[in-house]
Amino acid sequence: MDMPPSTSRKRVHIKTYGCQMNVYDSERMADALAPDGYEQTDDVTTADLVLINTCHIREKASEKLYSDLGRLRDMKAERTDGASVTIAVAGCVAQAEGTEIIRRSPVVDLVVGPQSYHRLPELVARSRSATRPAGDGQLAAEFEPQAKFDRLPKHRRTTGPTAFLTVQEGCDKFCAFCVVPYTRGAEFSRPAADILAEARRLAESGVCEITLLGQNVNAYHAEGADGPVELAGLMRGLAEIPGVERLRYTTSHPNDMTDALIAAHAEIPAVMPYLHLPVQSGSDRVLKAMNRRHTADGYLRLVERLRAARPDLALSGDFIVGFPGETEADFDATLELVRQVVYAGAFTFKYSRRPGTPAAGADQQVPEAVKAERLARLNAVLESQRQDFNRSKIGTVMPILFERQGRHAGQLIGRSPWLQSVWTEAPEALMGQIVDIEITAVGPNSLVGRRPGSNPRSDAAA
Repeated sequence: MDMPPSTSRKRVHIKTYGCQMNVYDSERMADALAPDGYEQTDDVTTADLVLINTCHIREKASEKLYSDLGRLRDMKAERTDGASVTIAVAGCVAQAEGTEIIRRSPVVDLVVGPQSYHRLPELVARSRSATRPAGDGQLAAEFEPQAKFDRLPKHRRTTGPTAFLTVQEGCDKFCAFCVVPYTRGAEFSRPAADILAEARRLAESGVCEITLLGQNVNAYHAEGADGPVELAGLMRGLAEIPGVERLRYTTSHPNDMTDALIAAHAEIPAVMPYLHLPVQSGSDRVLKAMNRRHTADGYLRLVERLRAARPDLALSGDFIVGFPGETEADFDATLELVRQVVYAGAFTFKYSRRPGTPAAGADQQVPEAVKAERLARLNAVLESQRQDFNRSKIGTVMPILFERQGRHAGQLIGRSPWLQSVWTEAPEALMGQIVDIEITAVGPNSLVGRRPGSNPRSDAAA
């Protein structure tokens, strides 16, 4: 049942691990708790509720969680009001290992999976009940995606001009290395009308750039007012909302990059020219073992089609090195694919076993030292490509969306259409606006720009 809103003010500290969807989920959990009197705090030592939103993608996810819980146990014991502090674990580790978390860590009062966040006020209130025995943690790990989105607060608190918007959850691809189908469930797409309504509210609150999220976002398909809607059609509707000037989406699977979606990159000005398109490996043998269901050549042909549709398109990718059985020849094939595509950015990982996935028990596990050496070589090539891409923007003028203040007085930091961080000297009045900026220099992690007619310093690139 729904608990009545509280009039007393309480503090919640939320620690978030992992992907953009976890960031979105943390924001929505804060929204769900707000009517019950909870305000967010960065100071964990003063919190009435501590919520750890976990990620299960990497091998050491559980170890990080239990390390955090150990510190929280000590903190709770030291506080004079420690008995009133509620400890909750959310996210994918909670979904996969909820019973074990409660068994190993009596300090945990509540474990809640990704599809049960809408129940947080009720669950927290129950966990704080004086009649609940100490160490008797609650577990809520149902798969109810529609119920979650229907019951989360309609209005979101926003603090800047950009926002994440989840449109799809779960995955049906079952890549051999991935836990997402087991922790997030089968693919579920939110109704288009609900997404458009949420986007309108975001735009009315001052958001002008929206990033659409999904574990397999380009598999989005749902019913709309005039029939079935896929991601391309959804983005066309979003682009018509007054105030929505930029659209992005992540994360995609190559097999779901439809003709209509490719055309959307060419035909919808609001769709930014930057696409995250994971490939994982350049070896067909490894791709087959990963159950990726595409080939290296198929990926390369797809990239050609995308760039033909949108010549200024830049790509980022995901790569896993050291997948079981990966040979030096397989790794060389990955390097060759990287050299052919030329990426503007990438996320790279050493393969790590995830319990319950097919690859976890595979033979021919690659030694850690080999994985580390291959990762270093791959990163060197990708970093060189990233820097080359950034340097190619020197002397160009690009529209920058200013998002926050810089480290020094009179500086603003924003994002380019290609997701590059750009800083320049500009008045605070330009915060949240899109302004043409000439790029004058490149730092290790950002670009430096100037407004036409100005001459800012160029010695503080971050």
